[in-house]
This record gives sequence, structure tokens and C-alpha cells, in this order.
Amino acid sequence: MSSIIKKLFGTLLEKPWEESQVLIDNKHTGKTFGVTNQLSAVIIIFGISTAIFSLIFTAYLYSIPPEQDTTLILKNKLLWVNTLVLIFVTYFFNKISKDLKNNLTNKIKNNIVTVGALSYLFLFLQIIFWYQLMKQGHFVSTNNYFSSYYIFTALHGLHLLGGLFFWGKISSRVFKLKEKDYVKETSNLQALSLYWLFLFIVWLVFFGIMFIYNDSVIAWCKSLIA
Repeated sequence: MSSIIKKLFGTLLEKPWEESQVLIDNKHTGKTFGVTNQLSAVIIIFGISTAIFSLIFTAYLYSIPPEQDTTLILKNKLLWVNTLVLIFVTYFFNKISKDLKNNLTNKIKNNIVTVGALSYLFLFLQIIFWYQLMKQGHFVSTNNYFSSYYIFTALHGLHLLGGLFFWGKISSRVFKLKEKDYVKETSNLQALSLYWLFLFIVWLVFFGIMFIYNDSVIAWCKSLIA
């Protein structure tokens, strides 16, 4: 029984004032997890962003007009193009991480530029899509279906702009380095890659839930929330 209690409440049972425990504590590096500061920051952003997007989705579930065609936005080909652009961004970021791991540094600069160009293309296409919706008479004030879409994509775009800010800072540092020194930015690039992967997953989740699902899926989601 005592061993089980020690495993569950080991820290509470420690006596840091005793000399034997002081020796043990002094050998500890101070790190609980082998996670870099950059990854820790990204994980915190994940938690906050997930909470915000979950609230938007929950509000959408309970306020969507029953007469609304929930596949209306999906019928626009530009939305599919935007999704494809995000897939390519995620692919190139993953390639950068793999190349760094395998010490294949000859294409890293080009791939970093490609990631930035595709990200800006995504934002540009999203603005065009907004313009098309408004030209058709679908505004934020039209109903909760469209207001939820505008709010979600605006927040997603802000997250992407935040990522592009750090992409710019890290890119400028990489471009100043010699090819053999790219490894110095591995932790930064891996954190940025994970950030973009999160943005892609969020987009896919809302793409699948907000634009495709039917009444039966809505009822299922409501039952989960309840």
C-alpha cells in the first residue's frame, strides 16, 4: 500500500529539508518534460485556440437556421482550392523537418519561401471568397450560418498571420546562416511546423463539421455536448 501511495503522491511525501533529499533534488535538471520552449509556447496556443474554436462551433450548433442549406459554402470551388493550399503548406513544412533531421539542407531555403508564399496565397484567396459571398448577398448579419463562417475564418486568418510573423523572423535568421548551420534553427522550425499542422487540422475539422454535416450529425454533436 505504501508503494502505491508513494507513486501517486510521491512529491507530497518528499522532505526537501532533509540532507538525503537535497542531494536528490540537486541532481535534477529542473525540466519535467523534454520539450523545448518553442514547443511549449505552441502547445499553450493550441489550448487557448481550441477553446475559442470550440465555443464558436457550439454556438453555431445551437443557432444555425433550420432552413439553411449547410452545403452552400462548400459548393464554391475556391474553398476546395484553399484547402488544397493548406495541404501543400503542411507538406512542405513536414519536408523541412525531415530534411533537417536527415541533414539534407540544400532545399530548406526554397521550401521555407514556398511555405510563406502558399500561406499568403491562402489568405488572399480567402479574402476573394469573402468578396464573392458578399457580392451574392451573404453578409455577417445575414444569419448565424454566415456569421459563424466569417468569425471562424477571421480568427483562423489572424492565427495564420501570427504564424507568418514568426515565419518571417525565423526565415530571416535562416537566410543569414550558412547551409551547415541550419540545424541551429531546428527547434524553431519544428515548432512552426507543428503550429501550421494545428491550423490545418482546425481548418479540416470545421470544413468537415460546419460545411458538410447534415441534420443527423447536428443532432449527434448536440448529444455529445449535452
